[in-house]
Amino acid sequence: MDKLEMMKTFLCVAQEGSFSKAANKLELSPQLVSKYVAVLEQKLRSRLFHRTTRKVTLTEAGKLYSKRCIQILTDIDEAESALADWHQNVSGELTLNAPMSFGHRHLPALLADFRRQYPDVDINLTLTDDKIDLVEAGVDVALRIGALKSDLLIAKKVADMRLAMMASPDYLKRFGTPKTVDDLRNHVFLNYSFAEQDQLKQFLGINVSELNIQLPIKANNGDYLVEAAAQGGGIVLQPTFIASDCLREGRLVEILPQEKLTDLGLYLVYTNRTFLPNKVRSFIDFTANYYDGVPEWEKPLLNLSPTSDSKS
Repeated sequence: MDKLEMMKTFLCVAQEGSFSKAANKLELSPQLVSKYVAVLEQKLRSRLFHRTTRKVTLTEAGKLYSKRCIQILTDIDEAESALADWHQNVSGELTLNAPMSFGHRHLPALLADFRRQYPDVDINLTLTDDKIDLVEAGVDVALRIGALKSDLLIAKKVADMRLAMMASPDYLKRFGTPKTVDDLRNHVFLNYSFAEQDQLKQFLGINVSELNIQLPIKANNGDYLVEAAAQGGGIVLQPTFIASDCLREGRLVEILPQEKLTDLGLYLVYTNRTFLPNKVRSFIDFTANYYDGVPEWEKPLLNLSPTSDSKS
């Protein structure tokens, strides 16, 4: 039997001074009410009521037990009320994790706008390109670029991530502008070390060894690779959310735009979709709406034309 139900039944009998009145109020049978009280008395090894044909009153043990029951049930009601308020109010600490380059470039504006709408939410943000364990790290939501590979996590795509192959005008002037994939032969390629395999093979299906493509630099940070390319260091394949400024300023130009690269996506990743705290649900919905349509980093590139420079 449910002990809380028995306690509530006991208190109702005490308040009504009658088993039958308590049964009517609780919409239970008088037999069940009597059974609940009898079970309690047996468990407590104490008689809780003085019973007469006209009235039911508490014994000394019954009075002591009723005080504790009232306190216990009040505490439970307050706990449930506090949890209901917690779900209704958007407040508390929101723990986030995001990739270094994306977080540095694009999260300050998003989080500032989010807190303007939800000022009672405090943000605890960690930036790292390592794939951390969300549960072990106590992370509410992680922003991930790429496809979700764990069936234990929930992922919501909130924006497209366009990849572009780029090089500086100076590099292309010195080594020529590739017009086809085969023209990449003997070119220098700056490789992202966190890619699961060679980027050219992963996103273009190119066999690097066959084209004798040089891979002299590998780095674990997209910002570094984009700047290295802008300095004339070689060709780079990176998302436009990193390279947008360099492309807009003309420090980099897009090459092989006709090639259909395997684009990525920006995902919100979390551990469970049920019983989400309001702070988490609000952040997920806010971010999805924030990136609805053309992302901010892509807008300056809409009117840019890819390079038409020829081989020198």
